[in-house]
Amino acid sequence: MSLSENTENKKGNRPPLFRKMNYILMGVGILLLLIGYICLSGGKVPDDVFDGEIFNTRRIVVAPILIFLGLLTEIVAIMWHPKANKTENE
Repeated sequence: MSLSENTENKKGNRPPLFRKMNYILMGVGILLLLIGYICLSGGKVPDDVFDGEIFNTRRIVVAPILIFLGLLTEIVAIMWHPKANKTENE
């Protein structure tokens, strides 16, 4: 079985929609999103107590940046399409 036969779908000669690089980028994006949401989460504080810790840099700056980068990475992972290999005939 050749490499071209491995990449063919049952419907025709088209390669799979996502490749290894797409899945790696998707994993990195999900990891960035998880880290961003963990940074955004707060501690358990009763409703009648004010906690100034909700205004720290990690929650206000770092977490939104990580979430934005995670979403951007997911978009790139979905849209990423490597250039086709040129054969000697072309």
